[in-house]
This record gives sequence, structure tokens and C-alpha cells, in this order.
Amino acid sequence: MNIFQIQFEEIRQLIDYDDYSLLIKRVIDLTLDTEDTNHYKETVSFLDWLDHNHDNIPEKKAKFSNILDHLYETLKDKPLQATENGVPLLSVYNLIRSYKRSSFALGPISFEVKEGQILGLVGENGNGKTTLLRSLCGELQPTNGEVKYLFPHKDSYDLRSHLIYIPQRTNSWQGSLLSNLQFTAAYYGIQGEENELMVQLIIARMGLRKYRDYSWKNLSSGYKMRFELARALLRKPKLLLIDEPLANLDILAQQIVLDDFRDIARSPFRPLGIILSSQQLYEVEKASDFVIFLKNGTPRNLTQDTDAVFTEITKFIVEFESDWSQEQLRLVFETLQLEKMQINGGTYVASFPSTITQENFLRLILDKQVPISYFRNISNSTRRFFLS
Repeated sequence: MNIFQIQFEEIRQLIDYDDYSLLIKRVIDLTLDTEDTNHYKETVSFLDWLDHNHDNIPEKKAKFSNILDHLYETLKDKPLQATENGVPLLSVYNLIRSYKRSSFALGPISFEVKEGQILGLVGENGNGKTTLLRSLCGELQPTNGEVKYLFPHKDSYDLRSHLIYIPQRTNSWQGSLLSNLQFTAAYYGIQGEENELMVQLIIARMGLRKYRDYSWKNLSSGYKMRFELARALLRKPKLLLIDEPLANLDILAQQIVLDDFRDIARSPFRPLGIILSSQQLYEVEKASDFVIFLKNGTPRNLTQDTDAVFTEITKFIVEFESDWSQEQLRLVFETLQLEKMQINGGTYVASFPSTITQENFLRLILDKQVPISYFRNISNSTRRFFLS
């Protein structure tokens, strides 16, 4: 089975799981993959039907199954764009961005982003995440180093059409959300019926369907970010750079947006790369293929060679919460060769040699009956770099 067939079977199973919210999104993804207005019409008509028949479960399942059958027949023979290893989109080598009147400097930093990949940028405020994104999109010129865009583009204008940067604070706009997206689509050559249908699909895909007549001032910060993502998707990007997309979202909305990023990036027919910055460390780590932790402008978790291949050297580090005192815990953990332990806001962080495993730690906790209310292995998490 190829990538499309595997994904399609996973999508079809959503009918049995009654996961209609995700199913709608994935049907829209497949519909857009067809690039066929007949399928656009069918799916938009189905969305209109759902607005008034949401609780008609038997017919809803039948319609989902029918529309998936039609999509499969069109897509099964369509050439895949996604590859097993991913096509490189961006290559960054020894990038440095310094300022004449400041001691701060970004870099040197090297990495590569491929189709279907998500790269997460994490670190405390003021450590270079936004500077890196602005350097990648061309708003800032690197002081030294090299940034190569490896996807096809005719000129700088065409490059900017497919390399899209969404800052944390976006500009306001006039009119309705719908009319603004229709204008964006028209500006990039999507005209007539295709414009109307594609915009309706993108709006639904980003969870904006009931907000399509809203103006900028009536949208929350989270939905303004979704609008920017919808506008970006209409441009058929190859690389998305997004600054703090989770900043104004609750925890559930954060996970939904990250899941959306992952599904969009890994399309078999329209794969793209995503680089995003965020303070939401654990959520970003779960969604990203790899993560860069920036401290004073320098990547702390990466050792770089000339081919921009990264390796990490880690110990066994565990984060946990317990009612026991530090002294009680130190006495217990001496048998595991405890190297360091500190407490941050009621949470302990303990470091052990790399020869100690998670199983060793948990077995000792059980044997000594240490009360644990929270536990996380952060040996491979960038969380460890936030510690003093």
C-alpha cells in the first residue's frame, strides 16, 4: 500500500469511530487533493446538508461513505507528490544574524526541512525564535551563512507566493472573512466558480464556517490566526513559517491546530514543510518531527556537522512530583547514582547517568513506595534545557 492508500484507510475508519469532526476535515483534504471542481461541488453540497442534518446519523454515515468512494476513484491513480524520505525544501547552513548595537546574535545554526516535516522552535522569549523566522522569510538579511530555498520558483515574487510567514500579530482587514479570502484566491489566479468553492472548503477546513460573515473586529485572536492559515493555504504554499500560532488558544484548541498542521503537511498530493515557534513545549514536541531549542540565539540541543545532521547527547532525566522532601528523595536515589536534583515550582527534576533507564527509576519508586503524583521522562525533551 502506498502513502495515500494507508491514509485513506485510516480516514474511512473514522466513520466506524463516529469521529465526524476529524472526518469532515480529512474529506475536505481529499477533495482539495483532487483539484476537480466536480468534487468541490459535491463536498460543499454535503457540508450544506450537514448544517441541517447533523443528528441524522445513519444517513450521515451513508453520505460520508459515498463521498469517500467517489474521492478514492479519482485519487487512486493520481501521481503522488510525497516521497518516503521527503524532498528537501529549505537548507540553512551556519546562519548568523547579529546587530551592531546589541550583544545578541542568532546562530550559527544549520538545519534542513523537507516536505511533510514540522520543525518546532522553542525557547524562552528573547532568545531568537522570531529573528530566525524573519531571517528565513527574507525580512531580515543574515549577517553570515546561507539560506537556500530548494523548491521550484521562477523569481522572488513566485518564491514569496510559496514561502509564507505568519507573524504572531497580524494586520487588520476590512469586510467579511469570506470576502477577504475570495479576494486572496482571486489575487493568486483562482477565479469564478473554483474561487467560490475552494474558499468554502478552506473555510470549513479551518473551522471557520460559522464565522464566514464576521469582520476582523468580531473574531477572537485564535480565529484571526485560523483566518491567516486559511489565507495561506489558498496560496498553495510549499513552506509555512508561523510565529506563536498557539499563543491565544486553550489547550484543546492547541492540540486541534497542531493535528491540523500535521495532516496538512503530510498530504500525499500537496505536501509542505512547516516551521513554527511556540512556548507550548510538550504540545509542540508531540507534533514536530524535530525541535530546536534556542538559548541566547544558539541551538542548545543540537551538535552540527557540515551536512547539517544533528545528534543529541543526553542523560536520563526525569521530572516528577512527590510529597517527600529533597533529603528523603536523595537518600532513595543514591542507589541510581543521582547526579543532580532541583525543584522548580513544586516539580522535581532529577538527572542520572545514561546507563540508568526509566524502568530502573520506576522499579525503585515501587520498591521504596515513594509517593508520585506526576512523572515524565524528559531525557529527550527540550524541557531539560529550560532548567538552570
